[in-house]
Amino acid sequence: MSGMIAELGGLVWTVAAFILALSIIVTVHEFGHYIIGRWSGIKAEVFSLGFGPRLISRRDRHGTLWQVAALPLGGYVRFLGDSNAASAGAGQEVDPARTRQSLPGAPLWARFATVAAGPIFNFILSILVFGGVAMWQGMPVETPQVGALRSAPAGIAMGLQPGDRILALDGAKVETWADLGRIAAEGAPKPVHDWTVSRGGTELVVPGPDPVPPLLTGIAPRSPAADAGLKAGDVILAIDGTPIARFDDLRSHVVAAEGKPLLLRVWRPGEGEADYTLTPREQDLPTAEGYEKRWMIGVTGGGTYFDPATRGMGLVEALTVGATRTWDIIASSVSGLWAMISGQIGSCNLGGAISIAESTGQAASAGGSDFLWWIGVLSAAIGFLNLLPVPVLDGGHLMFYAYEAVAGRRPSDRVLDILSALGMAAVLSLMILGLTNDLFCP
Repeated sequence: MSGMIAELGGLVWTVAAFILALSIIVTVHEFGHYIIGRWSGIKAEVFSLGFGPRLISRRDRHGTLWQVAALPLGGYVRFLGDSNAASAGAGQEVDPARTRQSLPGAPLWARFATVAAGPIFNFILSILVFGGVAMWQGMPVETPQVGALRSAPAGIAMGLQPGDRILALDGAKVETWADLGRIAAEGAPKPVHDWTVSRGGTELVVPGPDPVPPLLTGIAPRSPAADAGLKAGDVILAIDGTPIARFDDLRSHVVAAEGKPLLLRVWRPGEGEADYTLTPREQDLPTAEGYEKRWMIGVTGGGTYFDPATRGMGLVEALTVGATRTWDIIASSVSGLWAMISGQIGSCNLGGAISIAESTGQAASAGGSDFLWWIGVLSAAIGFLNLLPVPVLDGGHLMFYAYEAVAGRRPSDRVLDILSALGMAAVLSLMILGLTNDLFCP
């Protein structure tokens, strides 16, 4: 019974986190349509968060009805003379006196800007989220310096203190974080290393931990590690009874297992040691030459038992970081989509609503910053998908507007009807494929 209650609680948490994330992303997307449409002189009749029966509503001074509906699985803006902000707007009759206020009767530039605003606002949200998280967490200082100490298993030597400036490791000079990583990679693991530090103006040699222990710094949502219950901050002590000293040892064991279950002995701060069993999964990873399959469990590492000292970030630097990370998501989405279309990777890489909901729940369980980060990822991905040149999506209608700009006329109603039907079929097919993958792909 307790197991059933815990499972039900996890399901409720996942659904709640998914609805919250989706509501934020959809609200920003639809607000982009709304506000740019309003600024362009197009009247919005309804702004709805959710579908179905109306729960609460209020009409503003511009005549727009703002409402929350019963089914929190999306939302829409209905403009005058149209069903939603992303429609092509052909073949609709409106009162001539109000033509300019309607979406079909608005100038081409206004329609284009209104439809494009939804995905663009998604990208802006991602930039703000990534930039905000970067400002909150700070940027590691350029010269290696110890920040906050992490919890470590018993017996780990920790002569380091917050504020120590790292000068050398085992006698090898350290000037940058790259130096520390290179020296660690070249050296052999051992229980205690000599860390030369500057502390309060005095140079000291203190005992310290291995610079790259098997410490988990991140867990990928919906991965074998997440399914098994591993968390950031866990330290892997042994795999199948064999002690491991460095994070790279974990990687080599995962590759050697070739998909067979692994028994991990794990130390967790505040809880001590416990055993976890997980099975690596084969995944398609991008490389310089394309994609390659690799056995993975969904963890990141490379950190040591202290956080780097950080410095504050200015607004411009933070927004630059946010824009760079948003662009990386868009670029990887383009690359992944093309790889699936060209057959370089399998269709199981396409996830559906279930996998997105599970990932959202796991991100929310990991903490506020992880949840915000995941919202940024989803917002960028949804913005990209909406720009695909598929009728019924924003990108499809932008394609119609581009045709109108070049040809000087709108596509015929018959052409629009046929293309819209094909676009709807394509979108539904992708949704069914994603759901099928969630249920049957490993």
